[in-house]
Amino acid sequence: MPLIPSKRTATALMLAVFCATWIHPIWPAEQALHCSLTLAGLAFLWRHVKRNGASDRDYCLIALFIAVHSIAARWLYSNVPYDQWLTTAFGVSLEHSLGWTRNNFDRLVHFLYGFCLTPAIMSHARKQLATNAKRSFVVAISAIMITSLWYEWFEWLVAATLSAQDAESYNGQQGDMWDAHKDMLAATLGSLAWSIPALRSRARIQAAPPAAASGGRVT
Repeated sequence: MPLIPSKRTATALMLAVFCATWIHPIWPAEQALHCSLTLAGLAFLWRHVKRNGASDRDYCLIALFIAVHSIAARWLYSNVPYDQWLTTAFGVSLEHSLGWTRNNFDRLVHFLYGFCLTPAIMSHARKQLATNAKRSFVVAISAIMITSLWYEWFEWLVAATLSAQDAESYNGQQGDMWDAHKDMLAATLGSLAWSIPALRSRARIQAAPPAAASGGRVT
């Protein structure tokens, strides 16, 4: 099994990233607006772990999401220079290779929202609702889809109070009229990614000999 950092280590790394993103901020007011959600997430995470506990894996995944969200907030999602970083490091342009015409870092953040929070929601559902893995997964993916919708509503309401230029910068639609729909889909796909290990495990069980699957002996 891969080594999973402790909660203390994950917290230190997450806070280090968050603080680093505030060194000479490019758009301080806009970044603060985006970071308000990050701070709310940190407060909720601290309260949830204190009251209910969390495995190191679940905690580290949430810390990873908050760290990536902090990076996205610094560059207002649409301006994260990931393609420049990749080109400098590996000499390969991801956007050129895939034919992208927009900055897709926001899609990654939404995907990670579904991927990183689903295990924690499943664990909480199994504990609080005393349900099985399948039903807890349904609860988790439903929660991801619903909260993704709420976020898009929140984003729209905030944008409605801004000027047209500021609203475009905040929303990060980049001219895509289906941006909100694609963001919600990305989060849903991130959550659904956890069904792949379950399907593989079920396939292994079904493929195993009856004696091996049941733990018995062939006489």
